[in-house]
Amino acid sequence: MREIRLELTAPPHLKAPDTTRRIMWSVVGSLVPVIAAATYFSGPSALLVIGAATAGAVLTERAVGRSGSLGDGSAAITGLLLGLILPAGIPMWMAFLGGAFGIGFGKLLFGGLGQNVFNPALIGRAFLQAAFPTALTTWPASDGAWATLRGDNFALPLLSPNAPDVVTAATPLGLWKFEATSTDIGSLMLGSTGGSLGETAGLLILVCGGYLALKNYLNWRIPVSIFATVAAFATLLHALDATRYPDAPFMLFSGGLILGAMYMATDMVTSPVTNAGAWIFGAGIGVLVVLIRNWGGLPEGVMYAILLMNALVPFINRATQPRVFGHGRDEAPA
Repeated sequence: MREIRLELTAPPHLKAPDTTRRIMWSVVGSLVPVIAAATYFSGPSALLVIGAATAGAVLTERAVGRSGSLGDGSAAITGLLLGLILPAGIPMWMAFLGGAFGIGFGKLLFGGLGQNVFNPALIGRAFLQAAFPTALTTWPASDGAWATLRGDNFALPLLSPNAPDVVTAATPLGLWKFEATSTDIGSLMLGSTGGSLGETAGLLILVCGGYLALKNYLNWRIPVSIFATVAAFATLLHALDATRYPDAPFMLFSGGLILGAMYMATDMVTSPVTNAGAWIFGAGIGVLVVLIRNWGGLPEGVMYAILLMNALVPFINRATQPRVFGHGRDEAPA
């Protein structure tokens, strides 16, 4: 007689095919066109910087993280995003250090995947911004030769670069903030301007992020609320003084706003879990971006805006948590 064996497992028993591993590697795949565009505009320096940042993140995850944690792809995403928010001319050892710090202090210190409060890539960028402010705010100009390095990427750690000083160029945000000079909106959309590697091909980033939204791998309410808030706030200020405040298209397509809104603010771990919270979270980021860009000491504010709102996510979740059926909002179920 055949023995019937019953397997008892904890619920849920119906599982969606989209696992954490599949979602993470889908995000990595969606970044490939963005990296290709960055390489097209910045040459081999783009691949060197992004590769070094990814190596720092992945190797730190492998050395310190739990066994098997590399396979979920989260460390690779951190490294790729960090590389995209760095200048093309930064030495590779700095990019590597930023990736290691982002994973170590931005993720593993909090307990690993799903436990971190702040976006690890932005933590790595914030660390580099504080430790090496000159390198993080130096934007090398292209000399027209694609294969030419945009800086001394091979500089040894803690030593002065050996290569001659490169010609630098201001970013569109820097030109507006310090020289009141605007940049052609077409160049901003296509990405043929100075800035970080990810400040490129805004339309392409929207398409890649839109793919993730269609797959339900990100909450579309967050980038929509960010863009709507920035556009509304910028339009109001521009109407008050057009010579001092840029218009909405410039604010939307300049800097790292599109990359930050589509790929960093939508991080499932560090963003609200409720739809109402997503609207509040995105609106808060949008307001902070405009405030920092117009009245802050630095021309860009996307990184600080997202990190500040990351800190408020637990409070946003608590305030927007739906009422349990049969109980009052402040009444805990038995």
